[in-house]
Amino acid sequence: MKTVRISLNSIDKVKAFVNEVTKFDAEFDLVSGRYVIDAKSIMGIFSLDLSKPIDLNIHNENNVDEILTKLKDFIVE
Repeated sequence: MKTVRISLNSIDKVKAFVNEVTKFDAEFDLVSGRYVIDAKSIMGIFSLDLSKPIDLNIHNENNVDEILTKLKDFIVE
């Protein structure tokens, strides 16, 4: 499992993010505090506090580099 911090601070970013992660046959979780939701669920994402960066857990060991490349616009340091 790989964890990165991402920022989804606008509706357009959320839609673009969901479009990207649904292209992969992998499990993605977003973690904000004690809440863990499926990153492919647009309604679930909007239930989180998106004003600050959140953790993205990628449950896929095979093509993590490809996934990170596609999601680079959302990743924060």
